[in-house]
Amino acid sequence: MRIDPRSHTPVYIQLADLLREQIESGKVPPGSVLASETRLSQEHGIGRESVRMAVAILRSEGLVSTSRGRGTWVREVPQRDEVELTPGGSAIARMPSSHERREMDLDEGVPVLEIRDAAGDVQVLPADKAQIIRPTSD
Repeated sequence: MRIDPRSHTPVYIQLADLLREQIESGKVPPGSVLASETRLSQEHGIGRESVRMAVAILRSEGLVSTSRGRGTWVREVPQRDEVELTPGGSAIARMPSSHERREMDLDEGVPVLEIRDAAGDVQVLPADKAQIIRPTSD
């Protein structure tokens, strides 16, 4: 896939799609560092701001992480812990507060799950590391 500046799809969306495809196909495996903004800009003939916007999309999808001085790398697929949703309980997904993001060391764009049991007790978990299961009936 090449980036077409004449397309109705913005170039930053095209680049995000291209990079996402490479990540999901395994061509760019977890832990790999993506090329720099300058390199991606030159390689695809687009501006650095478009590259930044494409990376922001992938970061919001939880596919990559960025760190000043380290660059942008493909995130590992997280190990998920099973969380049982008990009878009378509920779960909602929401974006974390800035305090929760810092406390749980969450990447930008990663939501949290708010699990409430029948007694009203609440547990807040990173959504990318939790899998909700229902109790099995015997």
